[in-house]
Amino acid sequence: MARRSLLPLGLAAFAATRPARAETLVALEGAEVFDGERRIGRATILVADDVIRAIGPAASVTVPAGARRVDLAGRVVVPGLISAHSHVGNSGGAETGGRFYTRENVLDQLRQFAAYGVTTVTALGLGPAAFFDIREEVRRGGTGGADLLGAGMGVGVPDGTPPAAPMNLNDSQVARPNTPEEAREAIRMMARRRVDIVKLWVDDLGGTVPMMRPEIIVAATEEAHAQGLRVAAHIHDLEQARIVVQSGVDVVAHGVRDMPVDAALIAAMRQRGTWYIPTIQINEANYLYADRPELLSDPFFARALNAGLRAQFGDPEWRRKALEAAASSRQEVAVNQRNLKALHAAGVRIGFGTDSGATANRIPGFAEHRELELMVEAGLTPEEAMRCATGGSAALLGLEDRGLLRPGRRADLLVLDADPLADIRNVHRVRAVWQRGREVSGAIG
Repeated sequence: MARRSLLPLGLAAFAATRPARAETLVALEGAEVFDGERRIGRATILVADDVIRAIGPAASVTVPAGARRVDLAGRVVVPGLISAHSHVGNSGGAETGGRFYTRENVLDQLRQFAAYGVTTVTALGLGPAAFFDIREEVRRGGTGGADLLGAGMGVGVPDGTPPAAPMNLNDSQVARPNTPEEAREAIRMMARRRVDIVKLWVDDLGGTVPMMRPEIIVAATEEAHAQGLRVAAHIHDLEQARIVVQSGVDVVAHGVRDMPVDAALIAAMRQRGTWYIPTIQINEANYLYADRPELLSDPFFARALNAGLRAQFGDPEWRRKALEAAASSRQEVAVNQRNLKALHAAGVRIGFGTDSGATANRIPGFAEHRELELMVEAGLTPEEAMRCATGGSAALLGLEDRGLLRPGRRADLLVLDADPLADIRNVHRVRAVWQRGREVSGAIG
């Protein structure tokens, strides 16, 4: 399926006609490097403006006179993390809702993602018209936060998911077609707005609301593919995963959490090349902060908290209620982890995302770091988890300009004080975050 360029036509024309200027050259020297696929050892990374010009052992990279040299001896460099499933502008303080979708809030959240090393964020639905203007502003640069991709509104179910009342959503955030033709028209509208991916909400919330009908799934998926767009589907149960894979979606956007995946689903996903994003932290977020009140005094966690969440997590009554309700979420985390291990071992392609930002307790940036830990707990090696979060998610999204530290790709990278391939928790030890060839954030804590 052809993938349209992420560079808007107007910006492409501007880039072709603007006058030439001198390049800004930076040499990052002496760090141990994981390039998104493998460890390449100590290397020099030569950055020209916003892209990598050369990377390799110091003896193989010529650093031009006048280039700024940055000594990174003793550090580790990895690609910027890429979230293929997050949300922006849907929470404020400890609350959730469409009223928080403002330019200022979205840009603040993107800066928080970037501070934690998440340099590309895919907002998988719930985006009103303002999403498109904000996305273009971010792409022009200068906002200091993560790059923003997204699905715009996404396609949900009338009187179904995503649930409007509990999530305080408004009609501008989700399309809810009643017929296959309405679904096709919704996709055509999204394609005209140049969404980066299509989101379908299929889940029936345990039988409490209508599920998306198979003919709607098929119509939306066929139309998206005709428009050159990938499709990601929100599911919860094994049967829903079977339906969306059979319908031709490209990405199962949540983990299967009701029962073990079976051989038939695994075979279908492998045959079709379907991607899988487990989003384990989505359920852990329901109890983690009550389980571990000491996190409030951890500078790495505290950096991610706004005043509303800090007050909520410090409230003994909130903590008591969260722990009383935690059993089902703990069970879903366990099932999700076992299914991730089975799918990964079988060769199903695994992406990276957390559903961060969909609700207030799915905390941008911190959630991604926890997801890496949960993936390793599930049985992936740290290197495998890091591949999923960098080169893997870039491939899932069809992005050939980032995700790997290679010549010609964007200079989006993390500088760490310790090796995450030795211990995945070392990804917390952020020294600096570089995006488009410039440092945008420093150490946390």
